[in-house]
Amino acid sequence: MESEMTTRGLLYLSLTVLGIPGNSIVIWAFVQLSYFERQLLPADAIVLHLAFANLMVVGVRCLLESLATFKVCNVFSSTGCKAVIFVYRTSRSLSIWLTFVLSAYQCLSTAAPGSRWATARTAMAKNLGGIFLLLWLLNTSMSSSAVLYSLGSSNNSSLMKHNINVQFCYVRFPSKLSVDANGAVQVGRDLVPMILMTTASVIILVFLYHHSHQIKNIRGNTNSRGGGPSAEQRAAITVVTLVMLYVTFYGVDNGLWMYTLSVKEAMSSSVVSDLRIFFSSLYAAISPFVIIVSNKKVNRLLRCQLGEKALQSTKSDGHSV
Repeated sequence: MESEMTTRGLLYLSLTVLGIPGNSIVIWAFVQLSYFERQLLPADAIVLHLAFANLMVVGVRCLLESLATFKVCNVFSSTGCKAVIFVYRTSRSLSIWLTFVLSAYQCLSTAAPGSRWATARTAMAKNLGGIFLLLWLLNTSMSSSAVLYSLGSSNNSSLMKHNINVQFCYVRFPSKLSVDANGAVQVGRDLVPMILMTTASVIILVFLYHHSHQIKNIRGNTNSRGGGPSAEQRAAITVVTLVMLYVTFYGVDNGLWMYTLSVKEAMSSSVVSDLRIFFSSLYAAISPFVIIVSNKKVNRLLRCQLGEKALQSTKSDGHSV
């Protein structure tokens, strides 16, 4: 049992070590860009919001879970469980829906200028603030069951029926019907954006395929050499990569969730719950590195900052000599 807890703590700690610095760097980079450029492009604003949601996922759940596992700090009283599970579910769901919004915006970016879809993209860019507010309201309301049913593990919750073991907490439901209804809502909340973002990604891939063939034909006719992919192509590839990560990790998460709902023994097993949290948090921990590597503006800003620090270090070493 002790080795299982150590393994559990190390897994959550690894997500914390990756996710908190990674998302913090992305947030810092876009805040810097907004300061220097006086504004952010709509896609950049979506990515900034996505990084903030991912930071909440890792910071609120993985960090606190690892601290509690290693007995450094335990906030999982009944009140703590309600707060942590509510914030985690809200931020997790926000991360999913923001990934869909990013894929939808990038998909609309492939539309021809002057078309109806291009007009929809312009309208979407103008109303991003309202979209963010709507997503916050939608996801906080859908996570309210955490406040109603979450309890600390010290409340003899293991003796109650229709509860889900989340290691340091229990999510207790009054009936089997409420368990199934809550499970259906959560699966639907994930499945709808999954289908939509997958559709958007297929459209993006088809566009990239046709675009690459057109470029090849032009280069073949003019015998000219082209450079690397354009900014639009890099952005599209980034979005498709994020969607693939989402479908992989959250697909496993939802598969385990449906297994929990269908198998009675799984509801009382903290191992299944830990696996679900791990895979859903894995997206939040890895996605910022995809953004850092693929976003040219973020990459350039970080290189400039690192170059300035190296130059300052060299000057200080020279003065000390």
